Amino acid sequence: MTVLSIIRDCLDALLHPSARYDALTRARHRAFMAPRLLGSLAAFAAFPVYLVLRGAPSAIEVAAFAWLIAPILLSWFLSRTGRYEGAHVLSSLALAGLIMAIAATTGGIESFAAVWLVVVPLEAALSASRRVAAFASLLALSCAGLLILLGQLGWLPLEHAGATERGVMMAFGVASATLYAAGLAFGAESLARTSVALLSREEERYRLLARNMSDVISRHQRNGAVQFISQAAEAMLGMPVAQLLGHGLFDRVHVADRPAYLTALSDAARGDVRSVEFRLRREPTGSERSQIDFIWVEMRCRPLDRDPGRDLTREAEVVGVMRDVTDRKLSEQALDQARDAAEAADAAKTRFLATMSHELRTPLNAIIGFSEMIAQEQTLMLGAPQRKEYAELINASGQHLLSVVNGILDMSKMESGNFEIASEPFAPRAALMHCCNLLALKARENGVDLITDAPQDLPVMTGDPRAFKQIVLNLVANAVKFTERGGQVAVSAAASASQLTLCISDTGVGIAPDDLKRVGAPFFQCGKTYQRRHEGTGLGLSIVKSLVALHLGELTVQSRLGEGTAVTVKLPLVYTPPQSKASDKRPSESKIATLTPVLRQETQDRPQDQPARVKKSA
Repeated sequence: MTVLSIIRDCLDALLHPSARYDALTRARHRAFMAPRLLGSLAAFAAFPVYLVLRGAPSAIEVAAFAWLIAPILLSWFLSRTGRYEGAHVLSSLALAGLIMAIAATTGGIESFAAVWLVVVPLEAALSASRRVAAFASLLALSCAGLLILLGQLGWLPLEHAGATERGVMMAFGVASATLYAAGLAFGAESLARTSVALLSREEERYRLLARNMSDVISRHQRNGAVQFISQAAEAMLGMPVAQLLGHGLFDRVHVADRPAYLTALSDAARGDVRSVEFRLRREPTGSERSQIDFIWVEMRCRPLDRDPGRDLTREAEVVGVMRDVTDRKLSEQALDQARDAAEAADAAKTRFLATMSHELRTPLNAIIGFSEMIAQEQTLMLGAPQRKEYAELINASGQHLLSVVNGILDMSKMESGNFEIASEPFAPRAALMHCCNLLALKARENGVDLITDAPQDLPVMTGDPRAFKQIVLNLVANAVKFTERGGQVAVSAAASASQLTLCISDTGVGIAPDDLKRVGAPFFQCGKTYQRRHEGTGLGLSIVKSLVALHLGELTVQSRLGEGTAVTVKLPLVYTPPQSKASDKRPSESKIATLTPVLRQETQDRPQDQPARVKKSA
């Protein structure tokens, strides 16, 4: 351990607690106390030697040595109170008093001690206070003026020293003042070097934080103009910081979020702390040049702390801290989708129970009731015609029950990915005409005209003929069912180079816009359950939708309430089943008709007035 470190530790132990936690303040207090304590101790050590060489001291010499106690008292004052400026004021007064006392007895303004008046403001400059420096300057000038006045009035004692002695004393005064001023200069340089080192260290620390923080720190005017923004914005938005200054950041805020952005800044400028979430346009890179991407940003803004000497009439400024919360937003959207899916599943279960309780109970009641009547034919004395009629009703109810169960099983197979398509060549016109002929009787009973337009030259297509017939039967049966008496159902087919287009239109009741969005969902039926006038499980269109998707086709439903419905089905003329390994086979993705999540920018840019339309593409 060196002597300097020991001295520094001793000085640090004398510092006031308020100066121990700031490096620059600690250095200033140490620079004030060290020379005074060391000078006083050195003077006291030299006093006995001075007595041996000089003899009995004069009154002036005793006063000069007594003055050496003042620096110790000043150091004690600073150590106890921590008032750095006050200590410098007392030091200036003590030094000026000593100079006045010596100069008044050694020639006044012409004394060797008068040169030391120049040192008084120089010493006060170390306080880094303009008030203290101004006070010391006025004090030195006042002392010089007083010495001149006293000399003119003849109130000063006459000096009896010769010219040689005056010259020696003047040289001593100039040399000592110069040495003291040099010490002050070195002390000021040491404080300046310490200040620069501390400033450089703080700048490096803040530069480290600014470069490595993922959050973006910005400084805004009340109108949103950016005055400063950290380098982290380049990584977040993919563009230089210079382009974000001024209104560059505001121009990248999504149009729909700009009011909330400006409102948060305005509220923060008035003194409130605000947090706002908005979208920022990110600069695309590489292969994303043709795409527009937005990221979600959370900004917490608060008013900028005002400096005590700052003009209060200036416009308030705001400090904002921004961070990318896109992942959190995507998680929230995923949770919302999962919640919607759970609610839809719960609603589907409710619809399933409501529908099945009617569709299953009705044929089962008929089967049980008529079978009990046949079992009691002797008691009821039933004849052969009645038994035949009851048997036909039982058979019809069983067939209806079987069709309901088959529909549920087919839908379950499709949703689980286990529905297999047997692809083979077949004539679509013959299958279409066969289905229309099967439903012609039902159409006549309902008073509906069934019109079929199928060209003779329809080409042979490759696919599952059973699935094709099920598609046509379900669509035509629904059209006939929901068309009032006197209405019309038109079935047409046309072929292009690669696909077959089926169109089934009717003049029935139509579908409301709210219901049109959910058409094709399992067990969903338009209208309220208690208002239904037609039987059915709500699986017909859902099965059609899944079968079309399995054939890599498209289904489009267009309808207006009270004007009718038009369903268009486009199927490929040649269907080739996808070839995949068993380990890679994922039926739920390859066969099931599911909704695809839409990208953020697509969701935002989608027009709100798009007509209601259901379209499914595999």
